[in-house]
Amino acid sequence: MTFLIHWISSFLSTIAFGILTNIPRRVLLSSGLTGSIGWLVYFYLHQEGAGLAVANFFATVVIGCFSIFFSRKKKIPMIIFHIPSLVPLVPGGPAYKAVRELVLGNNVIAFENMMIVIITAGSIAGAFMIISLIERIIGKWQQIKKHRLNKQDQSGNL
Repeated sequence: MTFLIHWISSFLSTIAFGILTNIPRRVLLSSGLTGSIGWLVYFYLHQEGAGLAVANFFATVVIGCFSIFFSRKKKIPMIIFHIPSLVPLVPGGPAYKAVRELVLGNNVIAFENMMIVIITAGSIAGAFMIISLIERIIGKWQQIKKHRLNKQDQSGNL
């Protein structure tokens, strides 16, 4: 039951943020699926004892892979899928708690929450760097493959 609640909540939050950011309607379901699968990866890894950074990193890698897939399938930029799909992973609660505790003068608790925000943001950024690198490698590989096929066609036609 918990799995279903998490899946539905992350799916709906991703779609809602997609509507707020005005992404094309034809990609709302794909974006919702991407965000919910990313959240489920995070939730599963976190439940199995993986650290905060590891769970966020792998969830973001999954979001990136699905974004690449859907962007190529729907012929739309990857960023359209990245932004709404990250909403379930964004550490809004710890950021709010950090500012609140800082204002109240509880510097130790504020620092702990700031570290959670920094670790989460760093792991998300690192994962997107890896995904960007993978996407570039795939693009170069496809260019080389296309170039080789064109070369073979030209040499076969002569």
